[in-house]
Amino acid sequence: MPAVLDKAVKSQVHEIGSAELNLEQVKTILKDRRKLALSLAAKARILHCRAYLDQKLAASEQLFYGINTGFGYLQNVRINRAETTDLQYNLLQSHACGLGEEVPADIVRLMLLFKIEALSQGYSAVQLSTVERLIDFFNHDLLPIVYTQGSLGASGDLAPLSHLSLPLIGLGTLRVKGKKMPAAQVLAQFNWEPIALQAKEGIALINGTQFMLAYGFYNLMLAERALHWSDLIAAMSIDAFDGSMQPFHERLHQIRPHPGQIDTAAKIRHYLLGSAIAEKTKEQVQDPYSFRCIPQVHGASKDVFAQTLAVMTREANSVTDNPNVFPDDDLILSGGNFHGQPLAMALDFLSIAMAEIGSISERRTYQLLSGQRGLPLFLIKNPGLHSGLMIPQYTAAGIVSENKQLCTPASVDSIVSSNGQEDHVSMGANAAVKCARVLHNVDKILAIELLSAAQALEFRRPLYSSPVIEDVHAAFRSVVSFNEQDRILADDLQESIAFLTSYKQPSYAC
Repeated sequence: MPAVLDKAVKSQVHEIGSAELNLEQVKTILKDRRKLALSLAAKARILHCRAYLDQKLAASEQLFYGINTGFGYLQNVRINRAETTDLQYNLLQSHACGLGEEVPADIVRLMLLFKIEALSQGYSAVQLSTVERLIDFFNHDLLPIVYTQGSLGASGDLAPLSHLSLPLIGLGTLRVKGKKMPAAQVLAQFNWEPIALQAKEGIALINGTQFMLAYGFYNLMLAERALHWSDLIAAMSIDAFDGSMQPFHERLHQIRPHPGQIDTAAKIRHYLLGSAIAEKTKEQVQDPYSFRCIPQVHGASKDVFAQTLAVMTREANSVTDNPNVFPDDDLILSGGNFHGQPLAMALDFLSIAMAEIGSISERRTYQLLSGQRGLPLFLIKNPGLHSGLMIPQYTAAGIVSENKQLCTPASVDSIVSSNGQEDHVSMGANAAVKCARVLHNVDKILAIELLSAAQALEFRRPLYSSPVIEDVHAAFRSVVSFNEQDRILADDLQESIAFLTSYKQPSYAC
């Protein structure tokens, strides 16, 4: 990649070091498959920090953790200057002991992005060539095989980041166009020599929170989509259940002004604007909580989303390896920025918040199937002969309970490692992985509510809902037809899930 980019190329490139990362940038980088390049300022910072460390080591016999000492409990073992390079290679190999499922491709891309961003801030003393090779991997979509298990969320994500870094030295495995290949073979195809790691580089690569952080941003993207759908599907369910609009009146939420609550009530009003069903006089005085309290429940989850986003955004623009090198202050400091506690707690809270979105959704599904408000039992014309949508609610209920089990906080756990040197860990990696599982489960639960609400809405004819809801209903009906009689519903459920993850919704801006 040229040092200076022309305007046409620059529009397709994200320049590392030119601005802080945020969620919208990250989504654009992934969606548009943007390339990465280092800004001139980032290059200068990397070179400056590396030169300082080289000079410091040449002029001093002082011990610096992980640079000329062993790691963890072996911190007091001095490493001879001639062996400091071997130390870095040994570190990557010995710590690459991940197990479990392979990390999804987009999360590996995010791991590369966030590791590049952190190393480019000029406090990690890596070589410029090391960062540029990570950028090569990202730009050519050469994705290291990384595993979900192995990190305690402190000392950094040691095992996952070791697997991420192995291909730099010609070891490990890369996924190339969907095919796994030995890293050495891929490097040879590109005529790239393995990186000759220098003192400090191995620990800079594998100390850090980029595994937790990549999952954190991935989870936020899933949560953002689910929160949008939860309001839209809830609006369809309100009309399908012949629910009241009173609980969404603006004045109610002005006197309890939680931001998420206000936003949710406004969206429900907007989505149901012009609905003949919503406008007709209601016989009931109140609706069940799963309808009446949508702003309060959805809104609370949105507020947690905002808190989690703030934590993850700060982390994306932070330096989390150890030790850190401050060339302008003549300091090399060993600390604990690799500790994942802020992320672990945020991810646990996000899991709880999004599980509640699934929980209240399942309750609305239950109410729609209950034979109330003029709807037939289980939303089928001939209940008894046909079971209708009885059993998808069982599926939703089982998934809701699974989410409750997954929401036991990981961050309250800890376990001792490294012979007692690393005696309190965050378990943030476990929090991150199970949060993703919760969010995929929420997609399934919402898809079952959508299937039920779309079915129930047709029993309100000849009255129609709002233009927004009818547009979504029509789009959904193009992939899942009205249920006239019993059929294999697993197919409908899969189509409904696919609809949620692929339907290009209008903005429906309030």
